[in-house]
Amino acid sequence: MSKYSEEFKLEVINYYLNNNYGWEYVAKHFHIPAFTTVKKWVKKYEEHGAKGLIKNQKTSYSGKFKQDVVEYMHTHHLSASATAYKFNLANENTVLKWERIYYEEGPQGLYIEQRGRPRNMSSKPKKKKLDKKVEEDLIAEVQQLRMENEYLKKLNALVQERIKRENKKK
Repeated sequence: MSKYSEEFKLEVINYYLNNNYGWEYVAKHFHIPAFTTVKKWVKKYEEHGAKGLIKNQKTSYSGKFKQDVVEYMHTHHLSASATAYKFNLANENTVLKWERIYYEEGPQGLYIEQRGRPRNMSSKPKKKKLDKKVEEDLIAEVQQLRMENEYLKKLNALVQERIKRENKKK
């Protein structure tokens, strides 16, 4: 749900078009924080009519459409915002992102849909199940290494004790 209803947007646009006021005055009159919002609504209305004010709900664009938008922008020497108005896109950032991909990866880069991080990011990697025999061998090896470690610690303690005794006798 958008912040402003379609009826409210139409009221603002009609007020702007029927009176000789600028975007800033209209924005203040309707308590809209940024006059660029009014400007965007008016441009979209002029380009597409009332249907241009309807918010695009999670629209997915084809690679061909993205390529056409970027190439149209370049051939007609339009800004990203003017191109967004022309094609009724949410904002110019979408066009700028497509343009960056177009230049970095080429036109074929716009056809790739998977971008960003994967949808299901798990915090811990999944553990792989080991074969029962391998698991038993690993457990036996760990036990063996622990026994060796204990043996070496005791041996080291005995050697240190013997060295102390010999140093006291001298």
